Amino acid sequence: MNAAVNSNGRSLPDAEVRREGEELVLALKGEWSLKTEREINQSRIFGTLEKEQATHAVRVDISGLKTWDTSLLIFLLKVEDWCRSHNIDFRQDSLPRAISGLIALSQAVPEKQTGRSEKKRRFFFYWLGAATLAALDGIQVTLDFTGQCTQSMARLLRGKAAFDWRLFWLTMQECSAQALPIVGLISGLTGLILAFVGAIQLRQFGAGIYVANLVAVAMAREMGAIMTGVIMAGRTGAAFAAQIGSMKVSEEIDALKTLAISPVDFLVTPRMLALFFMMPLLTLYSVLIGIAGGAVVGVTVLSLSLTQYWNQTLLSMGLPDIATGVAKSAVFGVIIALTGCQRGIGCGNDAAAVGNAATSAVVLAITWIVASDAIIDVIQQLGNF
Repeated sequence: MNAAVNSNGRSLPDAEVRREGEELVLALKGEWSLKTEREINQSRIFGTLEKEQATHAVRVDISGLKTWDTSLLIFLLKVEDWCRSHNIDFRQDSLPRAISGLIALSQAVPEKQTGRSEKKRRFFFYWLGAATLAALDGIQVTLDFTGQCTQSMARLLRGKAAFDWRLFWLTMQECSAQALPIVGLISGLTGLILAFVGAIQLRQFGAGIYVANLVAVAMAREMGAIMTGVIMAGRTGAAFAAQIGSMKVSEEIDALKTLAISPVDFLVTPRMLALFFMMPLLTLYSVLIGIAGGAVVGVTVLSLSLTQYWNQTLLSMGLPDIATGVAKSAVFGVIIALTGCQRGIGCGNDAAAVGNAATSAVVLAITWIVASDAIIDVIQQLGNF
């Protein structure tokens, strides 16, 4: 029987339900398209299925179907949901591979979460297990990347690494002269804050001149290296992650691998060495600016002369204090370079992943800077005993 035709000459979509043995046959006819979707009487079709539901399976017959688009897929998904709700088998073996494949693709989504009570019962253990596995994976990735960088340094010393000297000098320029303004500003304010805090307390005992000792030792041993590290993590570490992440998205890293060039040798090692050499110099600059900031407070608030403040600074700060800060800054430089480059190489292949890589690089670098500073201080104190 031919399908009805509307005023535009299109065959109206329709479906006939008939029983064949132990199964129902849903015979589709006409043109199933979005333009004729309103003319489909779905309530009548599902009403007929309800009347004939005492069956084992529903099979679709498309021998009378002329054309179809996504409207047919939506209808078939509704039929499948109806079959599932009535514990009836929905057979797709008679459907063309194009239709059955699209139906399978539309259902290839993560399973819906179960009830709220079940989520509450497993929430803590699920979170704990997921966090533990994520931490173990992160440690494994970090150790693997650190090992690759160590091997790259060994190849560089043997002269067998594809080292990009242009990138090395460019990174040194970006981490030196171009970083001086922000490092100087933050370090000067840090020295001012330390001097103000010390002046409030020490002035009560008539020991205001010891503000110079406080600022000098704090900047040389701790604050100079830490503040420089935090600044460079936000400024340079994020830039490393974004630059390498963009290269990952544009498949430049894959191109390097195709040319048998190690991305670690070509991209990571130059950046790591540049920060390793420049961080101590930036730290010394930070210490000097911090002491100058403290001198402003000493002269204006405590009425000390520049000569008194400078002499007290020289008496309180020795070479071991400066060496400690410089050594820490070199370690911080390696940490910043490793975290930034590792996050960049390990990021996804879209713009959002690049932004997430830059953010995580800053957070991870600052965390490791503070942790490594504490570890170095503990080791140093144990060595003094």
